[in-house]
Amino acid sequence: MKKLIYFLFFSIVSFQVIYPQELDIKVVDSLYKEDQFYAGVTYNLLGKKPSELSQSGFSIGFHFGFIKDMPINKDRDIAIGIGVGYSANSFNQNLKITKDDLGAISYRILGAEDNYSKNQFSSHLLEIPIEFRWRTSTPVEYKFWRVYTGFKFGYLLANTVKFNGDPEHLKYKGLNDFNRFQYGLTLSMGYNTWNLYAYYALNPIFSKDAMLDGEVIDMHAIKVGLMFYIL
Repeated sequence: MKKLIYFLFFSIVSFQVIYPQELDIKVVDSLYKEDQFYAGVTYNLLGKKPSELSQSGFSIGFHFGFIKDMPINKDRDIAIGIGVGYSANSFNQNLKITKDDLGAISYRILGAEDNYSKNQFSSHLLEIPIEFRWRTSTPVEYKFWRVYTGFKFGYLLANTVKFNGDPEHLKYKGLNDFNRFQYGLTLSMGYNTWNLYAYYALNPIFSKDAMLDGEVIDMHAIKVGLMFYIL
């Protein structure tokens, strides 16, 4: 019995010494997928704004979600991505929004005579991103170049308007003048962790009911920043 135990012991030791490479086998996933979770931060701008409207302070956006990665070629470096996400955005500017007792909403541009510390509107969106994806990834390479371009459709979950000034402080939620559906073009490009991100809205933030001096407020959202992807 002892001879059998000694034989098995020395056989295992000999196998480990002679064939150590057999004990460190790496499994390559030939059906790998990439970048299915994302998180980003953006600086938010206003395009097509009225001539006297200006932004102040730092308007910021936070974005995160999940995208189903679906490779469409044998090398799996080209894919289609469809997902769901959440986006919170603020815009600091000098367009004052007020609502009277009857619910009527009015707009005016704040001037030098107005004393205020904050004038902001913000939005919370449920988003559906659709992307065409190109990257230089392989089953064993986790640092690679990527260019993702596509379309993002958003549904407005909530909006808030805040004004802190002298002599009044205003706060409104759920104003109907905000467009319920918002959509635009997206682009992400970069290497490894750091990726530049841009979003250009194709429709206005406000509905056609939002009027300033008799004209429709046709402002669009533009977002530029960084996007981070996780497998």
